[in-house]
Amino acid sequence: MRTTYMAKPSEVNRKWYVVDAEGQTLGRLASEVASILRGKHKPTFTPHIDTGDHVILINAEKIHLTGNKLADKKYYRHSQYPGSLKTTTAQEMLDKKPERVLELAIKGMLPKNSLGRKQGMKLHVYAGSEHPHQAQQPEVYELRG
Repeated sequence: MRTTYMAKPSEVNRKWYVVDAEGQTLGRLASEVASILRGKHKPTFTPHIDTGDHVILINAEKIHLTGNKLADKKYYRHSQYPGSLKTTTAQEMLDKKPERVLELAIKGMLPKNSLGRKQGMKLHVYAGSEHPHQAQQPEVYELRG
């Protein structure tokens, strides 16, 4: 009788991938990167174990948004004091902090629990084409489609 394979945390083999965001659509890129962070691209995927890999995203400033999202999409933050709701459009966010746009999109697609927070820590986003992770010998990840 065969049983379902369950990965053990000590058996997980992690890799580092570099993904170039230049010219990619925000949501499509975010869903694929979230899948890599969770480990769903591996045959050893186990939902309750962090089997994902590290992802280095470069060229975040060159991401593409479809339709009128640059003007219409809004990001909200609140300091928990009355009347302190701040609003930022996607265009303003891309001009000031392009890394944050990708981080919010990708982390929004991860589980909302301690496992999701742990998986989100393996995401490294950079606005330009340079990154300080050469020592990890990252592989270039080719996106589908």
